[in-house]
Amino acid sequence: MGYRLTNCHQAFTQFRCSILTLQPSRRENAVPWIFLTVAILFEVAGITSMKLSRGLTETGPSIAVVVFYVCSAAAVILAMKKLELSTAYAIWSGVGTALAAAIGVAYFREPMTLLKIGSLALVILGVVGLSIAGRETN
Repeated sequence: MGYRLTNCHQAFTQFRCSILTLQPSRRENAVPWIFLTVAILFEVAGITSMKLSRGLTETGPSIAVVVFYVCSAAAVILAMKKLELSTAYAIWSGVGTALAAAIGVAYFREPMTLLKIGSLALVILGVVGLSIAGRETN
């Protein structure tokens, strides 16, 4: 048991040290992407809460909608300090759409039709295209 804990501690220490020793420019480049990821997660939590609120008749989920969307907007605004508008918004809305669709199918038992699959594929293709275009201009 002690051996396992020592190995876990060593692995964690190495991971922590590797994060702390990243070059400042690489760390700075990661920050807007972290904000964008957080924004997407808050946005998906917001849309899920919207469904759970049953037309804003459930108090808890109704309050959660506002909280999650405010947090999502704040995080995407912080991400756009360094990211292009088109890239940030495409990824935020596209990935959020795909995750919301997945939650709808998995949790709310919504049907997954061929048209939905094709439409989501087009959304993802658009997100990838705009991400590549954003990298080319930087």
